[in-house]
Formats: sequence, C-alpha cells, structure tokens
Amino acid sequence: MRRPLGDRLRILVIAPSRHPIREPHAGGLEALVWDRVRSLRASGHDVTLVAARGSDFLDRTPEQMRLPRVVWGGGRSSDEAYPDGYLDQVASVLDAVVDELVVDRTAFDLIDNHSLHPVPIARAAEHGIPMLTTLHTPPLPELVAAADAAGPAHSFVAVSGHTAGEWRASGVESTVLLNTVDADAWPLGPGGPGLVWFGRIVPEKGPHLAADAARAMGRPLVVAGRVGDEQYFERSVVPRLGGGIRHVGPMRRRRLAHLVGRSGCALVTPCWDEPFGLVLAEALMTGTPVAAFDRGGISEVLEGLPGTRLVPPGDVVALAAAADELLRLPSTTRIGIREHAVERFSALRRDRQLEALYRDRLDVVERTAALP
Repeated sequence: MRRPLGDRLRILVIAPSRHPIREPHAGGLEALVWDRVRSLRASGHDVTLVAARGSDFLDRTPEQMRLPRVVWGGGRSSDEAYPDGYLDQVASVLDAVVDELVVDRTAFDLIDNHSLHPVPIARAAEHGIPMLTTLHTPPLPELVAAADAAGPAHSFVAVSGHTAGEWRASGVESTVLLNTVDADAWPLGPGGPGLVWFGRIVPEKGPHLAADAARAMGRPLVVAGRVGDEQYFERSVVPRLGGGIRHVGPMRRRRLAHLVGRSGCALVTPCWDEPFGLVLAEALMTGTPVAAFDRGGISEVLEGLPGTRLVPPGDVVALAAAADELLRLPSTTRIGIREHAVERFSALRRDRQLEALYRDRLDVVERTAALP
C-alpha cells in the first residue's frame, strides 16, 4: 500500500566507516550524515544508523550492525589507507546487515546509503528494498563495479553536477542533490580582520597554500581541523605555523561556527577536483566571504553567490589578491551573503528534495511489484 508522503518511514542509514559519526566531525561527509540522521528523526521518521562504534544515534542499532572503529596501533593514521584487515571486518558486518535484510524485507521502508564500501550496493538486489546511494567522492572502481548488480530498487544521488558527470563517464547515472547545512548551526557572524581555513588537514585540501597566501597578505590565519595525514602535516603545515598563523585542531560545530563567523574571509584551497566542498556553504552561512581555487565542483557550488571569488588552482598570489578584495567589502554585505547561502544550501530545501527522492524510490518498487 502506498505510504502518504508525510507518513513515518523506517529508514536504515548506512554511514562511511572510517570515523564515528559524532562531533567534532571528522570531515564534511561525517557532518552531512550526522545532520541527515538528526533531521530525519526530528521529522518523525524511525531511523537506524549503521556506523562505527562510538557514533551518536546508535540507540536503535543492534550490536551486530555496528561497524568496527579504525585502530592504528603504533602506525600513523591516514585518510588514504586503512589498517591491514580492516575493510574485511567492515565487509563482514555489512554482509551480516544485508543477510538480515534478505531474511526480513519488511524491516525497513528505505535505505539511505553513504558507505564507501561496495557491499551495500552489490547486494542491494537481494533484498529489493528501495535504496538511495549518495556519491560523495570521485568514482571509486569498486563502487562502479558494484553498480551493475544493484537492481531496479536502487538509485544514485550525486552531491554536484560535476560529481554526477564524473560518475556518468564511468557508466553510473545519478540525480544531483546538492549538499546543504543546518542554517541555525551556522549563524550570521560579525566578521573580523583575520582569515580562516577549516577542514580535513590532508594534501588534497591544501591548507599549506592558505598559509602561504596569508603570509603574503600579512594577515593572521587560523587553521582549524583534524590532521588526517600526519606526514603531510609535519612536512608542509607545521613549518608554516607562527607569525600569526596557528593551528587549533578540530572543533565542535558551535565553536567552529563562532570562529568562522568572526573571520573576514575563508580560504578554500583544494588540490584535487573537489566534489562539493561543504566548507563553502558553512562559511557563507555565517556571512563570511570565500576565496577559493576553481577546481572540481567549486564553481558550480558558488555560481552567482555574492561574497565569493574564484582563482586558478594553485595560484597563491591570485588567492591572496582575491581574499584582500573580499576583506575590503563593507560589513553590511555579510547579511546578503548569508541570505543567498540560506536560499541555496538550507537544510529545509534539502529535506523537501530528499523526501521527493525517497517517494520516487518507494513508487518505483511499488510499480515493479504490481507488474504481472
């Protein structure tokens, strides 16, 4: 029987496994999944989260459906690799989850998948429960290979048109659903004279280039974020600290929003083709202008928004000039920057689009089941 759009749905959300889904968020992906679960529950849906042990929202998750945490032992942690045997442990848990779904296909109305592991996709046809997988990254060969077996009840969503195009070139079609943020969690800030860079401290995010730009401008810079590559941090970031440039580590959202809102400009320095860049939306929500390298989906995300400047990738001189221009904007422009950001990135808009995508998946399965 067709469920009215507003009815309570039983939703299984599958998170990426590398980090617990909790504050301070390890990265934009973890922040988005955290917001997704919180928002769905606030809307009255019954949400079960499959995520690493230590995550929030595991109150409805049986022990056997909780993913293992990454344990590095004496080795250096990395966002690019896993400890030996870890992915096999994740696969074992995810296989067990799918086995339970196959046994009881009525346990959930829908699956919202954000895992970067192929098992949920490769085995989706076995249970036939309506399922959305969000593509947060450039194409991953193991997920591309799994897509062929996903079945008609499964579909993909990409976080930007750029990301959708990359996956399409690999043979995977998707619908675009831009990432969004909780506007209330990123309130309008007063601005200030300094610069801010925030995110995962890894080579592809390029915080060392933000430090170089700040140094060239003679402006203070606060670098906020978790170190995801210790060798890179020690080699390329630590030598650039001092003289007004400091690293403050990861922050819970409230403190981070306060820091960003009291900054004059946020620097976004991707050294890879950024799928979306959640920090763009977060900074603009606080009214803080953004100077960014034009890579990947950045230009699409910022298109037409006030208080933003794009410069050629890796061009520190141009980045410094763009940031200097933005720092000279009247403080009153921050209100307009936030208003446009709320219009484009607000969670309320996402919730409506997400509900429509959920409804579409449910309808596809109902129509398929009704066929003779």
